[in-house]
Amino acid sequence: MSIWWSLHLRREAASVPLARRLLLGTMETAGVDPDISYDLSVALSEACANAVEHGGGTAQGGLSEAYRVTAYLDGEKCRIEVADSGPGFPSGRARPAIRPACTDAEHGRGLCLIQELADHVHIGNKPGRGGAVVSFDKVLKWKADAPLMPV
Repeated sequence: MSIWWSLHLRREAASVPLARRLLLGTMETAGVDPDISYDLSVALSEACANAVEHGGGTAQGGLSEAYRVTAYLDGEKCRIEVADSGPGFPSGRARPAIRPACTDAEHGRGLCLIQELADHVHIGNKPGRGGAVVSFDKVLKWKADAPLMPV
């Protein structure tokens, strides 16, 4: 069985825990191992925080622009994508360099954390009108009594 959902969220700090709670609830209901769920929820929070901070300006009427979060639980893998409508990553590079941040840094550690917590990470720009896309996946482990565990 597969599960997927997509959210369009305002670029506001309050949207980050909303996305995280939805992911955790989905994974708990499906029976995913809590450690895997936690890792993916932290990675999602970092990707959402980046979209909120860097994902664009303010739309007409003073409202914050939106960003999109999509999650797929399919078989033994979870794939998450966060896409914004900001300027995207600097062009000229196929993939932005992910450099380790200082351990006491208050900013700049999000992409490093995502890379450490996920199995595969893809970072790039949306084709056409722009915006950044961060997607990552992780192989799932299941609880013994998981109701949606793949056969």
